[in-house]
Amino acid sequence: MASPHRQAGRTACFAGQVPAASGVRGTWPGCHGGGCCGDQVVAASGAKRRGAGGRARPSAPQHPALAHGRHGVGRPGGVWRAFQRDPEFGPDGRGGDALPELLHGQPPVLPIQGSSAHRTSAHPQRLLYYQWARQERHLGHRPQFHPLKHGFDEWFGSPNCHFGPYDNKARPNIPVYRDQEMVGRFYEEFPINLKTGEANLTQIYLQEALEFIQRQQAAHRPFFLYWAVDATHAPVYASKPFLGTSQRGRYGDAIRELDDSVGRILRLLRDLSIAENTFVFFTSDNGAALISAPRQGGSNGPFLCGKQTTFEGGMREPAIAWWPGHIPAGQVSHQLGSIMDLFTTSLSLAGLEPPRDRAIDGLDLLPAMLQGRLTDRPIFYYRGNTLMAVTLGQYKAHFWTWTNSWEEFKQGIDFCPGQNVSGVTTHSQEEHTKLPLIFHLGRDPGERFPLSVASIEYLDALRRITPVVQQHQEALVPGQPQLNVCNRAVMNWAPPGCEKLGKCLTPPESVPEKCSWPH
Repeated sequence: MASPHRQAGRTACFAGQVPAASGVRGTWPGCHGGGCCGDQVVAASGAKRRGAGGRARPSAPQHPALAHGRHGVGRPGGVWRAFQRDPEFGPDGRGGDALPELLHGQPPVLPIQGSSAHRTSAHPQRLLYYQWARQERHLGHRPQFHPLKHGFDEWFGSPNCHFGPYDNKARPNIPVYRDQEMVGRFYEEFPINLKTGEANLTQIYLQEALEFIQRQQAAHRPFFLYWAVDATHAPVYASKPFLGTSQRGRYGDAIRELDDSVGRILRLLRDLSIAENTFVFFTSDNGAALISAPRQGGSNGPFLCGKQTTFEGGMREPAIAWWPGHIPAGQVSHQLGSIMDLFTTSLSLAGLEPPRDRAIDGLDLLPAMLQGRLTDRPIFYYRGNTLMAVTLGQYKAHFWTWTNSWEEFKQGIDFCPGQNVSGVTTHSQEEHTKLPLIFHLGRDPGERFPLSVASIEYLDALRRITPVVQQHQEALVPGQPQLNVCNRAVMNWAPPGCEKLGKCLTPPESVPEKCSWPH
């Protein structure tokens, strides 16, 4: 499998027997080598990398989109939107994620298990939800957002990234769970040495994944594995055998360990003789976090800016599909895709139709992967409630431009280090809704040369894009904001299982306040 050079914070791998789906997902590494985030890529045995690059809304909002295949009008730091697809299904899918909901309601002979899943009367669902049911910023750490209440049957991981360490007074260290109960906390039972960068977490997650696959195979059960490691998210870490082994510093060490781990998962699938009926998909949630580079982050190559922005550097990511005997090795697809497409693709792998009682935005990628058929489709880019840009075909129109505020920038927070495109990488929110900035990404992937508004090409592109945007906006309805109130009292002070470990902490007084999201 080709080395995944460009992720930004978490990488993920989905892996599962077909009919079944599985994915391996990691953190946000970025492309510091050639091609993996753009056009010319070479995939290794049985693998395919989509050369046009994947698309995801920034960070958190795409996580629930994976589970319900629907647009989440969200801010870069969390699931929050005042508009949504269908209010009766919950503003971010938490009211009932479509994938678990749909598959739980199917007859017991369905061929996929887990969140994309099949279950029989003899074998209830078995799924390892690996590492992500993100905390407040992402999918939520409160009991109602627990993975096992959203279609998953096994979970080992944390409700957030490995931020910290904290003093357990002003803020608690983040817990690590096995299924319903915590088994420790980061920086305590699960140590991370910030000085040396040494942590054994990737190896722990790898062993959990390998044992999960072996258990399912021994029981002759199809499975769905969601493996999401965060070693390449700052603060970057790697286990001792990998520290100091790359020319890219600690970040490169983490990438090498991630690559080795994915290789071991694929090798196990081959050793168990289930590779040809296991679909594996590797991707990331957004572009490289340039604010952490070069020591703690990757590079986005020729693309503009990085994570937290809606420029190409923040939105493009690698995507590799692996299915020996079905997806030929070495092929490159230029299909424009999104994380939410994995919802619809998983249903297709299971032989199921998407639900018809709600709008589903995800595209089935199987025709592109198996037959080379391309589908022209738009991708919408949001920050908060604001539609910042849209891509249709080779053209990308920016309705608003903004990197981050002058205040943040003057404090050294720079989402576009070394990149300054006049009128594009703005530190004030600049409106272009009347005459959007339009780029041809084929000729100008770095978004440096907007088309002349007087040109025929500009007018033709605008004529195509305008009705697509209008149709999209007319389909949205008012929703309930998810992250407008913050309260320290609801953090991970006393998670389930803490009493057994003597790890329960006393929460502070409950003081709800308006959240501040500066970028």
